[in-house]
This record gives sequence, structure tokens and C-alpha cells, in this order.
Amino acid sequence: MKELFDGMELGKATRDAYGEALRELGARHEDIVVLDADLAVSTKSAAFGEEFPDRFLHVGIQEANMVGVAGGFASSGFVPFISSFACFVILKGFDQLRMAVAYPELNVKVVGSHGGITPGEDGASQQAVEDIALACSLPGFVVCVPSDEHQTRAAVRAAYEHEGPVYIRTGRPKVPLVYES
Repeated sequence: MKELFDGMELGKATRDAYGEALRELGARHEDIVVLDADLAVSTKSAAFGEEFPDRFLHVGIQEANMVGVAGGFASSGFVPFISSFACFVILKGFDQLRMAVAYPELNVKVVGSHGGITPGEDGASQQAVEDIALACSLPGFVVCVPSDEHQTRAAVRAAYEHEGPVYIRTGRPKVPLVYES
């Protein structure tokens, strides 16, 4: 992977920018709740949990259940951000995303970390290439794959402002800076 970026200025991983943006949003918006399926340190949602433990839930290795809980929060006026690896949150949670989020058009923000084949050292079971296709098939979902840390921060802010379901895919490795801000 590193050879691909030789000579390019690397910024942060998009997952790091997600955690930072989520923490910043949480300081301004008390309606944000964050749920993670036992991977908060890896997805970087732990940054939110450290600052706002009363609005952060570890649901354990239960991605499908996490989606249902997020639907409940959204139905109650909260803006839930849910995080796990892309291969787990989309693939394991797909039916619940379809039935409990997409069809009722709930305001749930889904973040799939470690998307694509970049988490190679974690093995094939941790990789997801079909997550984008599945997310795009969900009615009403906005799907975003930010290219760098700046675009990720903007995508997280835009997801909060958007009324309706959103899927953002983040990655594990540091990536080149594409944008200046």
C-alpha cells in the first residue's frame, strides 16, 4: 500500500478524521448519540465516547441489533451515528438497515470503517468491497466515500445536517491529502 503513495503528502486516515469530526459535532449538538459494535478504538468513535460517555453506547458484537437501537433513537428525535467495520455494519446489519432505517426514512448515520481491501493484514473476513453496492441499494440512503481527512470531516458535518439515512465509508490507512481544507 505504501508504494502507491510514494512522493505524496499523507494526511490522517479517514477513520481518524471521522472520530475528530464526531467529537467536534458532539460538543455543539446534544441530540447526537453514538453506538459502536465493539470496535470503537478501531473505528475512532471512541473519541466521542471519551468526551460524552452519557451519549455513547457499546452494543457488543451485535451489528444488526445496533441498527435497530439506532432506529429507536432516531424515532425519538436523536441523531444516531453507528460505527463498525464496513463488512460488519452493512453485511450483518443489512436487513435491519433496510427495514428499520431505509423504509421508514429514519435519520440514522452509518459509518463503515476499514472499507475496501486496505485492511489486508486483518484478513479477508475484515474486508468489504460490496458494502458500497449494498448501501446504494438502500432506498433513500446517501452514500459517501471521502477521499481524505478534509473531505471526511466535511462529510460527517454534512451527514449531521442531512435529514435522512447516510452511509460513510472510512479507511484504515493514512491517505494522501487531496484537498487543502
